[in-house]
Formats: sequence, C-alpha cells, structure tokens
Amino acid sequence: MKLKKLVTSLLVATLTIGAVGCTNNKGSSSKDGKNNLEGTTLKVVAAHGAKEDIFGKFTEDTGIKVEFIDMSSGEVLSRIKAENGKPMADVWFGGGADSFIAAKEADLLEPYISEESKTIPDKYKDKEGYWTGTSLVTVGFMVNNDLLKEKGLESPKTWTDLADPKYKGEVMMADPSISGTNYAMVNGLIQNMGEEKAWNYFNKLNSNIPFLAKRGSEPANKVCSGEFAVGVIPMTGEYFVMEDQYPVSTIYPEDVIPWIPAPVAIFKNAENTEAAKAFVDWSLSEKGQTFIQEKDPRYMARPEIKPVKSVESMPLDKLVDLDIQKLGTEREHILNKWSEDFGNKSTQ
Repeated sequence: MKLKKLVTSLLVATLTIGAVGCTNNKGSSSKDGKNNLEGTTLKVVAAHGAKEDIFGKFTEDTGIKVEFIDMSSGEVLSRIKAENGKPMADVWFGGGADSFIAAKEADLLEPYISEESKTIPDKYKDKEGYWTGTSLVTVGFMVNNDLLKEKGLESPKTWTDLADPKYKGEVMMADPSISGTNYAMVNGLIQNMGEEKAWNYFNKLNSNIPFLAKRGSEPANKVCSGEFAVGVIPMTGEYFVMEDQYPVSTIYPEDVIPWIPAPVAIFKNAENTEAAKAFVDWSLSEKGQTFIQEKDPRYMARPEIKPVKSVESMPLDKLVDLDIQKLGTEREHILNKWSEDFGNKSTQ
C-alpha cells in the first residue's frame, strides 16, 4: 500500500509540473496587464548558423528559454504539410523564403507585423506579415584547394566554369527540394538566364554531380573532408570559418550571385504566440541583427547594419535581379521538373 501511495503521489506531482509548464508557456499576466514571459519556453525550428549563440543571447535579453530543432526549410515545409498543418514549433527561423511563401499559401503561418520591421525593405518581407527576412543568404562555391591541386584543376570562378566537363564527379550540391539555398540557386539562375537556357545549363551541370546531398550543409562538409573538390554552398559565417580549419576557400561567383531572404515566421496555432512575437521583434531589432551578424556573418535585412569584414567583399552588382514572389509561386513547377530530369540522383 505504501508503494502504491508513493507512485500515485509521484504521478500527481509530475502532472502538476506539466500543467504549470503549459500555463507558463502562454505567458502569465503581470500587475501592469502585460504578459510576463520570463521563464517560459519557446520552440523553434531553425536552419541558421550559430543557433546556440543566437538563442542564448535571446534568452539572456528576454528571459525566455529556447528549445530548437535543426532542419532545412524544404524539410520543414514537407513535414508540416504531411502532418496536416500541425505546428512543429512556435517559430520558424532561417532557411529559404520560397518555403515560407509556400507555407503562407498553404495557410500554415500566423501573420505578425513587428514594429522592428519598418526599416526592412519591402522586397525582403511579406507585405501582410506572414514572414519577414532577417538576412540575405547568397549562393557561391567552396573548393578544396589540396584536392584541386592534386587533380591539376583550377578553382571555378563562374557558374559556366562549374559545368565544365573537367569537374566531372567533383561537384556536390544538395537536393533543391530540401535545401533552400540550392533552390535559390536553381530559381535564381532561371530568373537570370531564362527557362530554356537555364535548364540546358542544369543538364550540363548535372553531368558533374554524382548525387544530390540530403542536407544543405553536406556539400561543405564533403568538400572539407576531401570527398569532393567543389561544393555549392550558402555564403554565410558558419562556412567562412571553415577556411581556418580546413584547406578550403569560399568563392563568390564572378558572373552572377543567386540569393534569397532568410526569414523568421510564426506558425499558425503556435502554443506560445507571445514569446514567438518577442523573438521576431528581437531578431529584427538593431541589437538582435547586430548580434546575429557577429555570430554568423551575412548581409542583414536592416539596411543600417553595416556588413562585417568577411562579407563586405561581396560584389552587390552581381546579385540576381530577383522577383521574390516567383521563388514561391514557381517552386512546385521547378521542383517537379527537376525531379523529372534529375530525380534519379536525388539523395543518397
């Protein structure tokens, strides 16, 4: 009987703690009528460098704890659609805007226009507030200098170079249906070259790619390990630092640079909407943007945030003249055609 009473007491205590946690996540009311979110927990799904540092600083500034899952934007979209719109977190942070645009169309996001978004250019955000770009992710190359030297190859300087048969079997990129960065490359080159010329180019490039990686981070990792000579990568801080650790170099293409906004958004039916809004505000604020760039160098969405040294060399005049909406509206068509043409190489 004593054992039975002890087990019962423990179960009651556990359920009580769980109930308190759920109540706190909604935000408790303070004396001044505002939500007191300190100590609550925010759930985030993220595709962003330096996540631990960024979320740690947010917690330090707001008192809101963060639990996060690392997942590419294409994976997030596929999973939440498969689960009939059930939110997998409160906030979606980073990745490609194409998936956010598609998520808006599928009624998976909650609109929120932050006061901090006023200075962010319209082309980097959804006008109804379903998503707001925190930064720009540009697409370039990473090369393994030792492997190129061993094979007697020079570094590719342009997208045309990358499709040269001399790089056959040496190029690695991720499946664009999974990686927002690689979809940005595909869509950006289509917008730059036109449909027919771009698909002819992809056919040539495809001959140099033995298979498509499952994650956006794989191309860089495989180049660093010496498995491939060249990778198509996001030109952000987490990849720049690899130059200090491995015999690799990052290269901005000299002909044209595809790019995509990396947004933040709130999932529809999120459990902790108020904390989610607090994170959106913080990530778009001057303080938040400055810290994010410091930890994961990239061009930030707020124009007053000056680029740090590692990204200031990017030639802005080479950025694709991008129609942002086409990233989302053309996504299904482009990915279907990609699957038809190159589906046999999709992921290993």
